[in-house]
Amino acid sequence: MKIFLAFAIIILALIPTSTAFGSHIFDDRDVFAQYLDIAQLSSEKYLLKIDEKTYDIYYGYHGSFEVDIKKIDELPKLAYMNINPDRKSIEITMESVPSNSVLWLRLPIEVISAENEQYRLVIDGIDTKYDLTKFPNQYALGMIIPKDTKYIEIIGTRVVPEFGTFSGVILGISFIGIIYFVRNVHFWV
Repeated sequence: MKIFLAFAIIILALIPTSTAFGSHIFDDRDVFAQYLDIAQLSSEKYLLKIDEKTYDIYYGYHGSFEVDIKKIDELPKLAYMNINPDRKSIEITMESVPSNSVLWLRLPIEVISAENEQYRLVIDGIDTKYDLTKFPNQYALGMIIPKDTKYIEIIGTRVVPEFGTFSGVILGISFIGIIYFVRNVHFWV
């Protein structure tokens, strides 16, 4: 009986949950929380290059399938996206936002994550509510962006790279210096 109970507890602990923190600002949860293969087909992709690795960041507007191709000029346009390791955030610069719009992003967990899935979303300097759906290796984050939005920041508790190249160089030099000091100074004799 004890073995069965231990096995049941382990199995229950391994079952993934789809709960994630968010303000749930959308009535229709499918507006941005499409499965990855659908998101890849129906969305735009930003190639985020960090050090020597490139990450695919999928994004779209209004659920992407609902976009009227005749009104493509009325959609927001993303200009630039980068990682800010000091603030542990992804910074997004918008080229244009002609009207209030829904924006969703698929964020790989290896790029940015937040403790207890509690991100902070700042749009043009104002803390903003968002909706979040968790997938096995990424989050779908949906938000409403006001007309003429210029700057969006998604702040987590960890981003890639956690330590920059400069930090690694300093660590290496320090390590070599300690080895040299220990070998050449006989302070314990």
